[in-house]
Amino acid sequence: MVTDTEIKIKGIEALVLALGELHAERFISLILREPFDYTLWQRNLWQTKSVSDLSREAMAYRRQSKITG
Repeated sequence: MVTDTEIKIKGIEALVLALGELHAERFISLILREPFDYTLWQRNLWQTKSVSDLSREAMAYRRQSKITG
């Protein structure tokens, strides 16, 4: 099982990789300033995708991660 600390570290690493240090810090600042309902966000996040679509994309991502990882 992954600890909360490990998840936080991986999340920060992912943000820095995707956005760069400056924009990752800015993103975190924006999230902390604004009220954020994670449950509502998750409900709306995948409205246009079926479970099959998500599964297919997850499997493709996993295959790609094994190739590049």
